[in-house]
Amino acid sequence: MADKKPLKSGSPFATRIDPTKESLSKEQMHFIKQVELEQWKKKTSKLRTRNVVTGLAIGALVLGICILNVNWKERIMDEIDEEAKRARLQGPKTGAN
Repeated sequence: MADKKPLKSGSPFATRIDPTKESLSKEQMHFIKQVELEQWKKKTSKLRTRNVVTGLAIGALVLGICILNVNWKERIMDEIDEEAKRARLQGPKTGAN
């Protein structure tokens, strides 16, 4: 990599212009719109990919929480059923039960 020299300030390459203030030809305006469209497409494809990945991650998290919640409830219900079974097997302690 050679020495990096800053561009000359008078260089017409990649200088910012305001199309509303400067008089540009139709070809120049068309070219500007084409470049802007290509940049927009590039940005949106990256953003779309990022959004899909984020959506899948959130969906996986929600699904995992739901599955854990169902398993936790089943485990608690099994424990309650076993306690009820044990209580029935022990029989009534008094005549009132």
